Amino acid sequence: MTPVELSRTVLHAVRRAVDEGELSVTVPERAVVTPPGPGGCGDYATNIALQLAGAAGQPPRRVAEILRARLAGEALIGDVVVTGPGFLNFSLERNASALLVEEILRRGRRYGHAEGFSGTIVRLRCPAEVRAVVVTDALARVLRSQGDLVRVECEGRPAPEWETVLGVDRSHSGSRSGSYPGSRFDSHPGSHFDSRPQPRPSEPSPLPDLDVTVHPAPAPADPLPLGRDAARWALLYPAAHDRPRIPGDHLTQRETNPLFRVRYAHARTRALLRNAADLGFHPEPGPVSDAETLLAALGDHPRILTTTATHRSPDRLARHLVAVADATLPLLPAVLPLGDEKPSAAHRARLALAEAAGAVLAGGLSLLGIDAPDHL
Repeated sequence: MTPVELSRTVLHAVRRAVDEGELSVTVPERAVVTPPGPGGCGDYATNIALQLAGAAGQPPRRVAEILRARLAGEALIGDVVVTGPGFLNFSLERNASALLVEEILRRGRRYGHAEGFSGTIVRLRCPAEVRAVVVTDALARVLRSQGDLVRVECEGRPAPEWETVLGVDRSHSGSRSGSYPGSRFDSHPGSHFDSRPQPRPSEPSPLPDLDVTVHPAPAPADPLPLGRDAARWALLYPAAHDRPRIPGDHLTQRETNPLFRVRYAHARTRALLRNAADLGFHPEPGPVSDAETLLAALGDHPRILTTTATHRSPDRLARHLVAVADATLPLLPAVLPLGDEKPSAAHRARLALAEAAGAVLAGGLSLLGIDAPDHL
């Protein structure tokens, strides 16, 4: 069960409590589900009871107990505990982690992506400054992954090298509609990099639902000497209000470099899959001990993509990938059997979890426009 699925389950419990007269509230559109904080327990937690208490006219812990009674018997939820002022904490069944890994392996790099059009059309505007253009490009990729139609406009003419070196997308890739491309940087008379096609006389161009200006703190120096991957990371990893470090240590292959850790973790997972195939065994999802942090990070990936799109902040995705990588690396030494040890179900389960982590890392880097090499 992913956080997104758990969020839907929590909202269903709220709706049942409202229908049965125990709560008098408006059912919210979403319930935030995250790893438990200090004082919490289990795999995930939500503050939905604190959120609803005021409107319900009841103490948060009472609201939490009402919801706990409806959630305790749900499939894949092993236990529900109320902690603190009214936090609901969930422990998932042992096979829930295997189901999460199966879901990631089924979706591959598209795990966390929306299936179909969201119904939202977004226009992104940015100045002709290298960081603004790269951040806008990455944001358009993430928005498309969440089912949005995206049009990008740049105030001025960006340098050609931002496409050839930094990989700014000038194509119609990601299009979800023949009359409105997914995202494109393109030169256009009167409005450079306007992706809107010329509408037919009987088909006016659709108006955007959201009009967003992307204007992060500018790059203090030319990032092009770093090359595509390191330059994009240098521009995307800091929060929008922070000035990026250029050149920084983005090209060094050491643990202090977050980009290296992310790409190294991915490359290690691919190497383990090759080595396991040579030994004659393959990944098979199953329970894995001492992997709670990694499982929580993988399960949180869809929420991170949604939050990144909602807050227009690719840096959230970049930091999440670092957290996934840091949780993946300690698992990897125990994936392959040692010496004369025969591959067991535990080895196959750890290999499947490593493959799932690699898929999330590769998919996240792809949305940032950064390569995830199999060899590093």
